[in-house]
Amino acid sequence: MRLATVRTASGTSAARIDAPGTATLIPGHADVGTLLRHADWRAIAAQPGEGVAYSPADLAPVVPRPEKIICVGLNYAAHIAEMGHARPDVPTLFVKFADALIGAHDDAEVPSVNAETLDFEGELAVVIGSRARHASEAEAAGCIAGYSIINDYTQRHFQKRTQQWHQGKSLEKTSGFGPWIDTEWRPGPELKTWLNGELMQSAPTDDLVFSPAELISFISGFYPLNPGDVIATGTPAGVLHAREPRRYLKDGDVVRVEIAGLGAIENTTRVV
Repeated sequence: MRLATVRTASGTSAARIDAPGTATLIPGHADVGTLLRHADWRAIAAQPGEGVAYSPADLAPVVPRPEKIICVGLNYAAHIAEMGHARPDVPTLFVKFADALIGAHDDAEVPSVNAETLDFEGELAVVIGSRARHASEAEAAGCIAGYSIINDYTQRHFQKRTQQWHQGKSLEKTSGFGPWIDTEWRPGPELKTWLNGELMQSAPTDDLVFSPAELISFISGFYPLNPGDVIATGTPAGVLHAREPRRYLKDGDVVRVEIAGLGAIENTTRVV
C-alpha cells in the first residue's frame, strides 16, 4: 500500500495511491502523519473513499510536520571514504526540522545569502508506524510503517564551519520528501540520483553500515520514536562536495532521486 499527502482545493488529505495519477482520499486525516497516529491506520487507509486525480505538483511532503527528523551521516562505506572519514562504530546522528521539507516535485527555494556550496544527498527515508522505545532490532523492524525518499539538501560551508552539522542541513524549503510511503517495499533496490539528467549517485539501499532496524534500536535508546517520525538513513558516494574539482548546485539545477520500486522525487533549485 502506498500512502501520500495530496494537495486538494480545500487543503491537504492523506490518500492511498491506487495508480499513477489516481488516489483515494482518506477522510478525517489531513496528512499521512495524522493517519499514522491511529493504531489501526492500516485498516483505515484500506477503506473505500473518494477517488481523485492528482498531478506531481499535488504531492505534499509525505509527512508534512514530523515530530522528529533524525538524519544519519556516514552510513555508506564509499561515501565515508570520499568524505575522508573513518568508518564509525556507532551511527552519526543529527536533526533536520520540518521547515526544511518540500513536496516531491516542489522547488527548493534558497535565499541568495545562503546559496553558495549547495549540495544534494539522495537518501532512503524510514517512516515510523508505531512507538519504539528501547527497542531490540527485532522489535524495531516491526515499528516501520514504510519507506520513502528524501534529499538531505545541504549547504556545505555552513555544515563544515563547526563540528556540529545541523546548521548546514536544515535550510528552509529545500528537502524534497516523498512521493509517498510504501508499506510493502523492502531495502535492496538501487538508489540513484541525477543532476540535470547526469547520473551522480548509484548504490543498493541495503548496502548500509547500519540497517533501518539497527538505527531504530540505537536511536530509541535515547528517546522514543513515535508514529510519523522520520529517519533519513544516509547518502551514497557521489555528492558534489567530494568531487574534484568540487561542484555545487546553482539556480535552475534539477535533482532527481529515484529508488527502484519506490518512486522518485525531482526538485529544482531556485535562488530567490
